[in-house]
Amino acid sequence: MRRRILPLLLAVLTLLLTACGEGEELVEEEPWYALDQEEEPAEETEEGLLFFALAWHQDQTLDPITCADGVQSDVAALLYEPLFALDDTFQAETWLCDSYTVSEDGLLWTLHIREEVTFSDGTELSAGDAAACLRRAMASPRYSTRLSGIQTVIGDSRAGEVTVKLTQPNAALPALLNIPVVKSGTEEEMVPVGTGPYLYITDGSTAYLAANGSWWRGNGQPVDRIELVDAKDDDTVRYLFTSKEIHLYAADLTGDSVTLTGRLDCVDAPTTAMQFLGINAARVSNAAIRRALSAGIDRKKLVDGYLSSHGAAAWAPVHPASPLYPGSAGGYSYERWYAAMTEAGLTDGEDAVELTLLVNQESSEKVAMAQSIAQSLSAWDLTVTVEVLPWEEYLAAVAAGSFDLYYGETRLTADWDLTRLLGTGGGMNYGGWSSQVTDSLLTAFRTAADRQQAGTDLYNHLSQEMPLIPLCFKSRSVLTHSGTVEGLRPAQSNVFYAMEEWTIHMAS
Repeated sequence: MRRRILPLLLAVLTLLLTACGEGEELVEEEPWYALDQEEEPAEETEEGLLFFALAWHQDQTLDPITCADGVQSDVAALLYEPLFALDDTFQAETWLCDSYTVSEDGLLWTLHIREEVTFSDGTELSAGDAAACLRRAMASPRYSTRLSGIQTVIGDSRAGEVTVKLTQPNAALPALLNIPVVKSGTEEEMVPVGTGPYLYITDGSTAYLAANGSWWRGNGQPVDRIELVDAKDDDTVRYLFTSKEIHLYAADLTGDSVTLTGRLDCVDAPTTAMQFLGINAARVSNAAIRRALSAGIDRKKLVDGYLSSHGAAAWAPVHPASPLYPGSAGGYSYERWYAAMTEAGLTDGEDAVELTLLVNQESSEKVAMAQSIAQSLSAWDLTVTVEVLPWEEYLAAVAAGSFDLYYGETRLTADWDLTRLLGTGGGMNYGGWSSQVTDSLLTAFRTAADRQQAGTDLYNHLSQEMPLIPLCFKSRSVLTHSGTVEGLRPAQSNVFYAMEEWTIHMAS
């Protein structure tokens, strides 16, 4: 999604309830504050930029396994490349792995490392380098959850193969392996050696990225040099962007109140960060009532009104950008909601149903969305009341199952596996949903060669049972100064995805 903002006024909120790692528990993020800068630095002319610059944290590592999210991981994406890359529809493309084979039982994957790929120091990429990186990722806070289904990783550099053994089959394993590779033995350096389109250069006082002339994909870099500007914290990053000392800024624009002035272009990257209503299966045991709750929510209105359109309304637990998203899912309509309420017996004036929706008070955004949902659903024989709790009390209540409904958010893995959320005994199945049919369909979806059909079967079942209510997926926004960069096509894990298609307008 591309939009021009003049000026850009992005209203978001003070504290954001979100999941740091994929499928992990919810954590809080720190707020950031309004900026209002009018100056026009001399480095930009009518003919184009005199230089192109990005922010980074000079005193922090760029190791892609352990570096901080945000500007550090964005810069790292220019230096390091994964075995598989995810595009902006969450499809896995072979990258440093050029092909693979899978055993009949689906447990043993053999990844063939692309030949004639060299690191920026001239040494050849080996299967040992790739295997060592995967093993480090398995033990890291960032990647351990998504890689928990891997039992062993062995690299055979002479054969150019990495063997991955799983604890259970996963036909979508490549979608989990978009993990950047560094040269083994350099991971302890502040800037490990990588294979990416750019390489890191420093003379001790200044640092920049230079186009990697030996990049295996050719000379597709949009500029030969990218300046790196040190930023001690995120507030400084925003100041540098507003004052045009850096030229690209990627951020979650759904969480805080910020004002950025000037002519800006914004392109949104889809993410797997799903917001949803969790349901206590014991307290709301009638599937017809759960379907009525889902039918009564205008998801697009929520996204447009409370996320400033930086998200995608979703009626199934998969991003609408994915080809797996069920095409039959429709938007909100009063007629559909009334029919669902009637089917649930909530329009005859007989048995009233009262439900409480929990939300944490630190997220003003989610409080407002929960209140809007409760107000829209409270009709006829149904009443939904919002209970706003401090963070620790909210977490304790959700973990104990002391709720009818709760407003939740989690970052799903790109294979769209819902086992932790909806599988019997799943680590995030706080609503206590348990169904043999659901478990069977989750297994079939994870293991099926035809994921399209298996996904259709799973999502049709979930739309009938409605054990949780998907609301939307948040976006990550990439901002540039108007007219400076064209062709952006950011993906969740790489704002520089398809960088070969970029045009950066530089002064001649």
